[in-house]
Amino acid sequence: MSAAPLAAVVLAGGASRRMGRDKATLVFEGATLVERVVAAVAQRCAPVFVIAAPGQPLPDLPAQVLRDEVRGVGPLVAAGRGLRAAAEAGCELAFVCAVDMPYLSAELIDTLVDPARRLGVDIVLPWDGRDHYLAGIYRTDLATTIGDLVGAGERSMRALADRVDTQRLVMEPQKALTNVNTPDDLP
Repeated sequence: MSAAPLAAVVLAGGASRRMGRDKATLVFEGATLVERVVAAVAQRCAPVFVIAAPGQPLPDLPAQVLRDEVRGVGPLVAAGRGLRAAAEAGCELAFVCAVDMPYLSAELIDTLVDPARRLGVDIVLPWDGRDHYLAGIYRTDLATTIGDLVGAGERSMRALADRVDTQRLVMEPQKALTNVNTPDDLP
């Protein structure tokens, strides 16, 4: 890890309608998705926050688990909660990701955090033909902007990225950015 702390915010409380079940506790190659993602981000990030739905069962994790107040309001609210916690922990930047990334790697985080620190932008997102809103580096002070957007009825991460200084880092498609959204996505 570099000298400047980088927090992680893992969004684990999604409804997972296409999967038909909770993705966080889905077992993939011997571990749940949440355990795999927390292990990957913990290689570069501390503290690690997992944002879960109210009452959502999770395994014991080496992370701080925070609960959404209301189920099913979208990732923007959960990201805001995690960024606020990261700011309170003294971090200026956080890697925000979804729980459904079984191949997430520390190398991906390294690739994104260097431009985030160097450029001083609000968000750095990987772009491989599409934006990966839930695999990016976010300034933790965006929690205030998120609160304003949510108050105006916004629920999408795109609304945030469109409103602030966002840098897209063009990269080749890679396994680390793979999301598991349906049973067919599993090998």
